[in-house]
Amino acid sequence: MARKLQPGARLVLASHNKGKLREIEALLRPLGIDVVSAGALGLPEPAEDAPDFAGNARIKALAAATATGLPALSDDSGFCVAALDGAPGVLSARWAGPSKDFSQAMALVHTRMGTSDDRRAWFVAALCIAWPDGHTETFLGRIDGTVVWPPRGDKGFGYDPMFLPSGGSATFGEMDPEHKHAMSHRARAFAQVLAACFG
Repeated sequence: MARKLQPGARLVLASHNKGKLREIEALLRPLGIDVVSAGALGLPEPAEDAPDFAGNARIKALAAATATGLPALSDDSGFCVAALDGAPGVLSARWAGPSKDFSQAMALVHTRMGTSDDRRAWFVAALCIAWPDGHTETFLGRIDGTVVWPPRGDKGFGYDPMFLPSGGSATFGEMDPEHKHAMSHRARAFAQVLAACFG
């Protein structure tokens, strides 16, 4: 049975990524949860050395919950390309380099894909809530689509401008945040979090 968070509860967002923070705060706002980010609390970023999204999400959430004595919510997500055997995957942020230059990361995806006809791609998000006693709950969301080149749009963040969701005509980089939030990998994982932990 999943543990519940009540309105008024304080929750640490275990992320230093401003784009993720904006999206998750927007999803949490209607719930009456008092949200504070790991960055605002001066928490260090733990080493994300798990081989999968769920493992990295757990590392981040447990580190923040242990350090603060509060429940913590983390997100580990990434962009996966079929022609690259699922890369960049858990290394999505690292492909952007120390300066977090995602135009560089998108160019790298394009270069490595070469002349491949396989344009399939997907985003995965793992959301984990951890409590200070070490209890965790993890939820996965995924959205499928295709790689487009050149990138389109200056909304969103990360690889959004080169991802066209299946059945859509606008990339994540062209979508208004509200539209993206209604359908994204993160929104799909978050719907599971809501049902399990806020119901």
